[in-house]
Amino acid sequence: MAQFSRLEVAEVMKQTGLVPLFYHPDVEISKEVVKACYDGGARLLEFTARGDFAHEVFGELAKYVNRELPGMILGVGSVTDAAAASRFMSLGANFIVTPVLREDIAIVCNRRKVLWSPGCGTLTEIARAEELGCEIVKLFPGGVYGPEFVKAVKGPQPWTCIMPTGGVSPNEKNLGAWFKAGVTCVGMGSQLIKKNGKGIYDLAEISRLVTLSLAIIKRTKKA
Repeated sequence: MAQFSRLEVAEVMKQTGLVPLFYHPDVEISKEVVKACYDGGARLLEFTARGDFAHEVFGELAKYVNRELPGMILGVGSVTDAAAASRFMSLGANFIVTPVLREDIAIVCNRRKVLWSPGCGTLTEIARAEELGCEIVKLFPGGVYGPEFVKAVKGPQPWTCIMPTGGVSPNEKNLGAWFKAGVTCVGMGSQLIKKNGKGIYDLAEISRLVTLSLAIIKRTKKA
């Protein structure tokens, strides 16, 4: 069962502006990466459940987060149907992210007051998602659309909250462009969750990049 309501999750997304994205089939490695993000200041993480038995890994990870990382909001991405969304919510997912707009997922999430963020690529999809109760839409793949798309959408729909995923990097130029265009938050995966030359996750670098990204976002919002 979710520990945070959809409005609480949406508020943290708006305040921090950053959702790290990560998946690994090993529970212990997953714990280390989530802890590195937490130590860097992140208070949200999307577990992109793309592998076999991902629900089992997530279940153990959720227990660890609830026990050891107070205030960390753990959600699940790459969810493709209502049954999977329900399974992950029963394991403690606080938000659900989908690659496409699925009304069946909207129904099961709204029933439990869990935030869901569907992948949208047109104004029509965005409007439909909002009609279904979506607080923050996912722009995917973000790199294909770019900040100008966000700016164009925010013109006629200033109330729309957008989270681009894909095409987001932890640097001043990239993050500055997205937030100046009007995004609410960004999702960041491989550009943030770095490995060293030996293919091992560089936990110190992950923490550093998270801290750096949060500082850039905060600075850009103030400007």
